Amino acid sequence: MTEREKMLAGKLYDISDKELVAAYENAGRLCKDFNDTYMTETDKREAILKELVPNLGKGSGFRGPIWFDYGVNMTIGENSFANYNFVVLDCAPITIGNDVFIGPNVTLGAPVHPLLNEERRARYKPDGTKYDLEYAKPIVIGDGCWLASGVTVCGGVTIGKGCVIGAGSVVTRDIPDDSFACGNPCRVVRKITEADSVYLKKELL
Repeated sequence: MTEREKMLAGKLYDISDKELVAAYENAGRLCKDFNDTYMTETDKREAILKELVPNLGKGSGFRGPIWFDYGVNMTIGENSFANYNFVVLDCAPITIGNDVFIGPNVTLGAPVHPLLNEERRARYKPDGTKYDLEYAKPIVIGDGCWLASGVTVCGGVTIGKGCVIGAGSVVTRDIPDDSFACGNPCRVVRKITEADSVYLKKELL
């Protein structure tokens, strides 16, 4: 297996691998190019995103700034949107569904580092190249979710369709469909139902 194949399969991999370093540096360049544009430069932004996130659905986009490890390991459905300061460490496949709202300062972090200090420390190859032991777990966010400001989603988590994740939450475990969940660690508070309709809130009408 190549180091990229190991990475995407959730195995320990060498982050200093030349193919991965080149892909990482390319994504960093494209993120900077995107972040340096004005919001009105829509054609320029779309051209950058086609290369950075080739699996980006129709009508989906980001306000910026954005920071992605690779970009190409993300799949995003249609009509999804991420607000300011969206960070995606896509060392494992990250799948975002249709009609997903992502608030400011949200992080999707697939990488996992060893718990033992001696296994987590930096290492050096005979040629002096620095690396560390690392693996990653996929993240899935279902259709119609809203991740509010400051949410962090950890590797290995699946958030079911129609969920709302409260601001500042750290999601370390799966969340079932149509749940309102919040906290650190994030826990399900209750089911979202038709009784939550904004049209039933007289003060809003």
